[in-house]
Amino acid sequence: MSPVHSILRLGVDVGGTNTDAVLLDLSEGSRRGQVLASAKHLTTVDVTLGIQNAIESVLTQTQCKSDIQALCIGTTHFVNALVERDPRRLDRVAVIRLCGPFTHGTPPFVGFPHELRDLLEGPHFLLSGGLQIDGSEIASVVVAQVESACDEIIRQGIHAVVVSSVFAPIDFEIQQEGTVAAIVRKRIQGMDVVCSKDVAAIGLLERENASILNAALLRYAKKTVIGFKKAAQILELKCSVFITSNDGTLLSCAQAARLPIRTFSSGPTNSMRGAAFLAALESGISKQSALVVDIGGTTTDIGMLLPSGFPRQAAAHHEFCGVLLNFSMPHVTSIGLGGGSIVREDPVTNKVTVGPYSVGHRITSESLVFGGSTLTATDVVVAAGRASNIGDESLVSGIGQSIIEGAQSAIKKMLQNYLDAMKTSSQDIPVYLVGGGSILAPDVLAGISRVHRFPHFDVANAVGAAIAQISGIIDSFEDTSTRTIVQVRADVEARAIAQAIASGADPRHIAIVESEVIPIAYTSGRCRFYVKAAGDWSGVASPSWLEVDDPLRIEASAGETASQPQMVASAAASAVVAPVMRTASDILEYEPRIKRREWLLSEVDLEWIADGCYVLGCGGGGSPLHTFLELRELVRSGETVRVIDFSSVTSNALIGWGGGMGSPEVSSERLLGNEYQEASEELWSFIGIAKPEALCAIEIGGANGMINMILGSTKYANIPCIDGDFMGRAYPTWYQTTANVYDFSGTGAKMLPSVISSGDGNIMIMTKAKRDIDVDASLRAACVEMGTHVGQASCPLKADYVDNAMIKNTVSLSWRIGRAIALARKQSSLSRIGSILVDAVGGSSSAKVLFMGKITDVRRRVYKGHTIGEVVITALTVDDDVDGDDPDHPMERFTGTLTIPFKNENLYAEHTTHDAITTMVATVPDLIAVLDAQNGSALGTPQYKYGLRVLVLGITAAPQWTGSERGIALGGPSAFGFTHISYKPLGKYTQPRSVIEEYACNS
Repeated sequence: MSPVHSILRLGVDVGGTNTDAVLLDLSEGSRRGQVLASAKHLTTVDVTLGIQNAIESVLTQTQCKSDIQALCIGTTHFVNALVERDPRRLDRVAVIRLCGPFTHGTPPFVGFPHELRDLLEGPHFLLSGGLQIDGSEIASVVVAQVESACDEIIRQGIHAVVVSSVFAPIDFEIQQEGTVAAIVRKRIQGMDVVCSKDVAAIGLLERENASILNAALLRYAKKTVIGFKKAAQILELKCSVFITSNDGTLLSCAQAARLPIRTFSSGPTNSMRGAAFLAALESGISKQSALVVDIGGTTTDIGMLLPSGFPRQAAAHHEFCGVLLNFSMPHVTSIGLGGGSIVREDPVTNKVTVGPYSVGHRITSESLVFGGSTLTATDVVVAAGRASNIGDESLVSGIGQSIIEGAQSAIKKMLQNYLDAMKTSSQDIPVYLVGGGSILAPDVLAGISRVHRFPHFDVANAVGAAIAQISGIIDSFEDTSTRTIVQVRADVEARAIAQAIASGADPRHIAIVESEVIPIAYTSGRCRFYVKAAGDWSGVASPSWLEVDDPLRIEASAGETASQPQMVASAAASAVVAPVMRTASDILEYEPRIKRREWLLSEVDLEWIADGCYVLGCGGGGSPLHTFLELRELVRSGETVRVIDFSSVTSNALIGWGGGMGSPEVSSERLLGNEYQEASEELWSFIGIAKPEALCAIEIGGANGMINMILGSTKYANIPCIDGDFMGRAYPTWYQTTANVYDFSGTGAKMLPSVISSGDGNIMIMTKAKRDIDVDASLRAACVEMGTHVGQASCPLKADYVDNAMIKNTVSLSWRIGRAIALARKQSSLSRIGSILVDAVGGSSSAKVLFMGKITDVRRRVYKGHTIGEVVITALTVDDDVDGDDPDHPMERFTGTLTIPFKNENLYAEHTTHDAITTMVATVPDLIAVLDAQNGSALGTPQYKYGLRVLVLGITAAPQWTGSERGIALGGPSAFGFTHISYKPLGKYTQPRSVIEEYACNS
C-alpha cells in the first residue's frame, strides 16, 4: 500500500487503434515520475468501454486505488462525431452575430462545406452590437432584436445557440456576448448558449466557425463526460475526472461539456508532453526545444516541443473538416510512414519507396515477418537486425540487401525532410522518439543533435494525459501609448497567472509558458498580447468548474433529437450548384460563361481568381478569402457578377475605382460592411453622377482585386467590372498606381476628389493635396481614427485616360494562375507547378521560376504601419529533396541562397552563390511571388516561416510601370529607398490573353 502522501495520476489516451493507460507517481521526491503500471488495449467501437478496459488493466497491476488524485482522459469522442458527420451526435445551431452594419456579406456558415452546412445550419441573426479595435462600441445591443431572434429559434426547435460579436475577445468591460447570452437563457429555458470569446481568439469568421462546431456537440458532450464519470464510479475511483485539451492542459468535466472543441487535438499534444516528461525523467533533460516523432502503424506525427514543455501551436488559422478555425491546436505534421507502410521496388529503376500505403492494423497477418505476403517497413527493420522479438525473423531472411538499404535510406530521407520543415531555425536539435513504430527511425539524422529513445515510449501519450496542467490564457489588445510594452506585458502575464490560479493551478508551481506581443499594422499605441500561464493542479476543485447553470444536467428529453425544420430561404438551400472539379479533365474542360461579351462569374471562376489574386499580391494585399466568400454567397443566392473587356466601354465613359484601406488585423475581425459602397455613392453624388459606366480594381493583388466585384454585382450598383487594374500587382501605398504614373501634376489630381467611409456613419471627402504622397498619408491618418479600416473611392477616370493607364486583362491573368494551381494539384504534379505557372502567365520570355528551396531565415517588424523585413531561402541538397533522388526535380537546379526584402510586398530578389557572389535576379516593379511548393498556395509575408518549401515566381511588369522614368520612380527600387539598385527587366512583358476573347466564340 502506498504512503498516504502519495500523489498518483491515472492517464488515459484514446487513439485510432489503441487505448493506452498509465498510473504515474507525481509525489514530491525521488519517486516523482515513476510509471507504476501501464496497459494498451484495442480501441473499441464504444470508446468509453475501451477506456474502462484499459483502466481496469492498470488497476489490477497495483493496489493503490485510494491514492489516485485524478483520472485524466484524452479522447477522440468529439472529433470523431464531426469527422463522421453523425447526425445522432450533432445538433443544428442558431447564430446571433453582434456586428452592426458590418459583416453582412459573409454570414455564419459561409465557409462551411455543403454537407456540413446542410447538417448544422440553423437560422442566423445579424444584430446591433460589436466593438471597434479600440474597445468602443460599433453599436449597442438592442434587447428587442435579441428577443425577436429567440422567438424564431424557439419556432425552429433549435437546441444550441452561438453568440458572436465583432472584437469579442477584447470586450472586457461592456460584455456584449454575455449580455445577449443571458437574454437568450432567460427567454429560452434550458438553451445551450456558446459565447465565441470563450472558444477562440481574434478572427471573427474562424472564431465563429469554431463556436458553431462546439455548440453542435454540446448535448453529446454532456452525455459523454457523464459516461466518463460513471465509468470511474463503476471502477470505484473516488478521484476527480479531467479531460485533456489541445494545448496540454486540463478541463474539468463541466468545462469539457461546455467546450468539447478544445479536445480535438489532445492526442498529439499528449504524445509530445509525455515525451518531454519521459526525457526529463530518464536523462534529466528539461527546458530545451526538441522534435517529437510519434511513429505508429500507418502514419508518423511530428511536432515541435518548446522549452516550456508544451507543443508549438499551429498557425493562427487552420482547417478541420473543411472549416477554417483559429482555436489553439498543436502544430503537427503527419506523413505516411509507419510500421505497416508497404515497401516497393521499381522493376525498371530499382528505386525503393516506403508508403504512403499501409497494411495498418492488419500488420500481424499481412506483413512477411508475421507470415503474410506484403513487404512492410517492419519487415525491413527486422531483416536489418535492428529489431528483435517481432514475429519470425526467418521469414524475412530472403529480403535482398539492396531493398533493405534502399528502404532504410528512403525512411531516413523522409524523416530528415519533414523534421527540418518543422524546425524553427537551422540549429541542430534533439529528437524524442515515441510510438510503437519508432524502431523504424535511424540513430543518426541530419540536422538532429541526438535521437533519444526512452522507457515507456509506447505509452507516452497516456503519460502526457497524466501530467496535463491547469492554464490561464489572456489574448487581448492593450494600450501601449502611455506605458512601455515591457510594463504592459508584465501586467498581462500577471492576469494570466491569476486566471490559472483561479482555475485550480498550484501557485507554487506555475509559470508563463507563452508570451507574445504582436504589433498592429497602421496603428500606433496599441498591441495585441497573447499570454499563457500553466501550472500543476493544486488538488482542489476550482469554483469555476461548477456553475449554477450546471452544463452536466441531463434533461428528460436528452436522449431524443427533436425534429428541426430547415431554415427558410437559407443561402445553402437556394444555392446554384457549382461544377465539381474532381479531375484534371474537369478543369481542362471547364469553360467560363460568356454572354454578349460579358463574363458571368461562377463559383469556380471566383475561386480561381481569388487564388490568382493572392499570387499577384506578391506577399501583400491581404488574403482575398473573405472577399471571395462574400462573392460566392452572392452568386449562390442568384446575384450576377459581370466582367467586361475594356473594348466594351464607350469612349466617353467614366470608370470608377478604389477599394479597402487599413489594417489586416481589423479586416479579419470586422469583416466588410458597406463602407466601400458608401464611399463610392458619396463620391458619385459629390461629383454629380448617378454611377460610372464600369468599375476597375485599384490593385489586382490581394483582397482589393475582387472588392469591386461586390460593388458591381446586381445586389448593389449593377455595374460591370473591367478586366484590368491600376497596379498589375499589389503595392503598399495608394499613390503607387499606374493611374498616378500618367498624372504628371505630382499633386494626385487623378485621385481626387477621394472619399473614405468607416461604414458606420463617418465619411470624409478630400479634394486637394500639395503632393500625391500626401493623399495616401492623410487618408491613412483619418483611417486610424475611423476604426483602422475604411472603404476608399477615387474620382472616376475618363475612358481615354484609362486606356493608357490601366493594365489590361489582369482578372483573366488571376483566373489563369488559379486554374494552373488547381490543375497542378489535380494532376499531382506540384513538382511542376513552376513551369505550369510560367506557361499560364505568358511563357518563359515574360516569367520564370527564380528559385526553389526552403526558408531558412525570416526577420520582420512593423514600421509606420507597414510590415518590413526579409526572407532568406536556401536551395535544397539532394538529401533534402522531397521526392527522393530525382535529378529532374526542379529544386535540384538551384544552389546558394535567395534573399527577398519586403515592405508588405516583396521588393527584390538577390541570389548569393556558395562563393558569396551576389546577383540581382529581379526587382520591383516586376512581380516576385513566393508560393508554398507543397500545395501551390501563395504565401503572404506574415506566413513566411522557417522550413517551408517554397517556389519563387518572377513575372515581368507591364509597360505602364517600366515604360517611363516616372513609372520606375513610383514603383521601382528607389521608391523604397534602394537608390543603389537599378531596375533591370526580368523579361519581355506579355499581355495576358482575355478570357472573354478566348471563350466568347464558344458561348
